[in-house]
Amino acid sequence: MSEFSQSNPRPGYVYLVGAGPGDPGLLTLRGAECLARADLVLYDGLVNPLLLRHSHAHAERTCRVDSPTGRAIPQEEINQRLIEAARSGKTIVRLKGGDPFIFGRGSEEAAALAAAGIPFEVVPGITAATAAAVYTGISLTHREHASAVAFITGHEDPSKSTTLDYKSLASFPGTLVFYMGLHRLNSIVQSLIDAGKPANTPACVVSRATQPLQRTVTGTLEDISTLASTAGLHAPSLVIIGDCVRLREQARWFESRPLFGQVIGITRPEEQADDAAIRAVELGALPVMLATIEISPPESWDSVDAMLPRLNEFDWIVFSSANGVRGLLNRLWETGLDTRTFGQARLAAIGPSTAAALEKYALRADLIPTEFRAEALAAVLRPHVSGQRVLWARASRGRDVLPTELVDAGATVEQLVVYQNRDVDQFPSAAVQQLERGELDWIALSSPSIARNLARLLSDQARSHLGTRTKLASISPVTTAAAQEAGLTITAEATEYTWEGLFQAMINHGK
Repeated sequence: MSEFSQSNPRPGYVYLVGAGPGDPGLLTLRGAECLARADLVLYDGLVNPLLLRHSHAHAERTCRVDSPTGRAIPQEEINQRLIEAARSGKTIVRLKGGDPFIFGRGSEEAAALAAAGIPFEVVPGITAATAAAVYTGISLTHREHASAVAFITGHEDPSKSTTLDYKSLASFPGTLVFYMGLHRLNSIVQSLIDAGKPANTPACVVSRATQPLQRTVTGTLEDISTLASTAGLHAPSLVIIGDCVRLREQARWFESRPLFGQVIGITRPEEQADDAAIRAVELGALPVMLATIEISPPESWDSVDAMLPRLNEFDWIVFSSANGVRGLLNRLWETGLDTRTFGQARLAAIGPSTAAALEKYALRADLIPTEFRAEALAAVLRPHVSGQRVLWARASRGRDVLPTELVDAGATVEQLVVYQNRDVDQFPSAAVQQLERGELDWIALSSPSIARNLARLLSDQARSHLGTRTKLASISPVTTAAAQEAGLTITAEATEYTWEGLFQAMINHGK
């Protein structure tokens, strides 16, 4: 009898997945598919945590060196963890920075799995060299400057019997890319010069490639080590050497994004922060999750379930948030009903995000105000609701502007709580450290309750950076007023009351 048949008829499966160099958008489609089916994710310290949003699995971080986020884990221990988890029948994703088989020890993990009889698949990833070059505007090959490119480790295994042949590298007719070479940069460039490489050969060091905090220093073999040291660059980094470095200024694009290098606190509830975080990355910023509220189902569905068969009694169903749309529509489906229950009811949405949530259920909003707040929604509804029955799908708490105005306009209004809006007790510890060190450039406030909760959660040390290192951006005048009442100063206010408007307010402030 095999060792698997006693507890599980078959072993699990391991995917060795390349996560790419840092930008979460560079994960392959196959990589995302594997993450979606995983029971366990073991991810490298250099992997962008935003990629974990593709998975609902338990995730464990593996570090190569001791850090505040965890202890260093030897490679042998990682191999054994993969094998044991697979033998318990789990599907595991081993998420590795860059490509698993390019200076990533993926082949060692694959060999260990093969020796243990564990089935596995290797999913290639975009390796750091190609991504770093592209994100700095450098073409590693060019018909006029380089017909070849060499990837070289800048940190060789000391137990190897052979070492790099710098004489051959110095005469290589193309571009040289050194991985993990920052701490040995002076030795690398001096070895190349001693081997005959001209001292005026263009050279470049890229730190944190493809990420919003990417920094690039260019020079020559003669001075690049001093320039990189003066700039304070640190790992992860790559060194690019060759004539192609001269072309950087012609094709640089990433560093020209409007919010490049900015660190922005995203205050939306954790499960709804994806769109804002992705948009921040697209604009060149680094998002930091600072959820101040959490969204959950009602304590009881009884009142909602009693209302669902009556939806066709209403002339209008009003949604003041995307959460309200999801709360009502998901429950409708879960109870065996569908949108036919709406009958002839017309739908009103407070703004485009709420309307977009309706569209995901194949529903079109009949009315959207031009200003995306409760007062504006009430104003556009008033001419249509006299003598009409209105249902408002709402949160467990919030302002009562909407029902007050509609009742005053002659409507009969019923309110239905379809989700709870609760305050969080604290920020994640890593985010607290960033706040207290003043490392955030912006915190985006997208509702009055979020503004009040931020004021409640900030420590005195974090508050000391507000208005100087850390600025606050508000989504609307109502949010600004709530922030000011809580003792917060707003630096920028959106003119369009959406997250896109919030980001635009930050961009405009920097012009």
